[in-house]
Amino acid sequence: MHQSVAVLDFGSQYTQVIARRIRECNVYSKIYPYDIKASILKEDGVQGIICSGGPSSVLSKGAPMPDKKIYELGIPILGICYGLQLMGHLLGGKVEKSSHREYGLGQLTLKKKGKLFGGLPKSLRVWNSHGDRMSKLPKGFEPIGTTENSEFAAIQDADRQFYAIQFHPEVHHSEQGIVVIQNFLHKICGCKGDWSMADFIDESVARIRETVGDERVILGLSGGVDSSVTAALLHKAIGKQLTCIFVDNGLLRLNEREQVKNLYKDHFHLDVRVVNATKLFLDRLKGVTDPERKRKIIGKAFIEVFETEVIKLKARGNYTWLAQGTLYPDIIESVPIGGNPAALIKSHHNVGGLPKRMKLKILEPVNELFKDEVRKVGEALGLPKEVIWRQPFPGPGLGVRVVGPITRRVLDILRKADAILHEEMMAGGYYYKVWQSFCVFLPVKTVGVMGDERTYDNVIALRIVESVDAMTADWARLPHDFLGRISNRIINEVAGVNRVVLDISSKPPGTIEWE
Repeated sequence: MHQSVAVLDFGSQYTQVIARRIRECNVYSKIYPYDIKASILKEDGVQGIICSGGPSSVLSKGAPMPDKKIYELGIPILGICYGLQLMGHLLGGKVEKSSHREYGLGQLTLKKKGKLFGGLPKSLRVWNSHGDRMSKLPKGFEPIGTTENSEFAAIQDADRQFYAIQFHPEVHHSEQGIVVIQNFLHKICGCKGDWSMADFIDESVARIRETVGDERVILGLSGGVDSSVTAALLHKAIGKQLTCIFVDNGLLRLNEREQVKNLYKDHFHLDVRVVNATKLFLDRLKGVTDPERKRKIIGKAFIEVFETEVIKLKARGNYTWLAQGTLYPDIIESVPIGGNPAALIKSHHNVGGLPKRMKLKILEPVNELFKDEVRKVGEALGLPKEVIWRQPFPGPGLGVRVVGPITRRVLDILRKADAILHEEMMAGGYYYKVWQSFCVFLPVKTVGVMGDERTYDNVIALRIVESVDAMTADWARLPHDFLGRISNRIINEVAGVNRVVLDISSKPPGTIEWE
């Protein structure tokens, strides 16, 4: 078992960032609810505890408080922002409202470096976000850093290995913040920094084998990175005990069904059951234009098809598990500002409504990982780059990239146009540089001239965006001649299209997808 550090979540928007930074230092981290029992942390054998920031004030009624016994465990604790105020408040110091709220960049001046600030200059630019400040230190503590508005911006009780800072070292705005985290992990907690994705794979394989035993597992395979890595990991662990179901809903990209079959069935030798349900989906979508209705129809039909296949499998063998490619960010509940912070586990099902009715146990082998970590696991398992770095594709597929009613002809036009865009993005070296690039079929026709004849045909919109996390996005500034080549190819090679337009909207106010 590898060394680990616990992050207690008090509702900070940066809690996941703290966990990420710890893992970047090759130390395993796990996020716990703020009120986790100290006895559980002891059982888990954590080497140290980091108390996150949060939107609350320790002076407010109902403010989130940890189990006070964490301060009696005899292990190092680092309090960040709200975590500093908690430490002061609970251990006998005094916290009060600050006359000046510190938000944004500030200057930290170090009075004493000690273990926490070893190797750092005497003055640092740091990121602050707080309205309270400590006015009196608890017994045994000393100040080791100050800012413009706080004489106790960094404090320590080195004997008990308690440290607290008023700024956020986990964000990139804080100068050399990662060094502060490294110092806490290595110099104070004594972590070796020997955790890696290879360790994760070995530990996961052993855990999956122990959990599943001789029972069988069903996985809904979409071809995206999360389900693909889950499939590869499960296959490494239990081999033929895994059966994947791939549903062709008629809303896939060009040749996608064949590509999935070739990769997973023929190359990786997975047991993949391909279900062609195109007619069912298109019949139900006939004449539907409202995007929300489309999504509901597609989701309901998928559950029905998937459930039918599950019933068939259960009749033939000992299938008792449903595997899902749920990631760590999916199961950490976001905490609204002013709400009641708690890192609660969401009821998160990729196949909504199915598990309960089918009496299948849930298996989520990558739910301790972030997206970039899942990609690293995929690389280690030998998945090709085009799968690991595949751009996001919506669950309802092309159903929400056809604006207006969905027909086979419209889907064929969109598929061909989208394939040309994908081909050119790959050839131009842009595909892996942007967040998403896709075509949208618009429900309008425009006049055109092809040869000597007048045309009245369809319009395709190009949507190419840059983003880090899809929360915000901006349209990609690609060369005009490159965009021109895409437009010419689509108009010349796709029958039924005589105009291509470029979407130059950012998010916000627009969304990445059109529906």
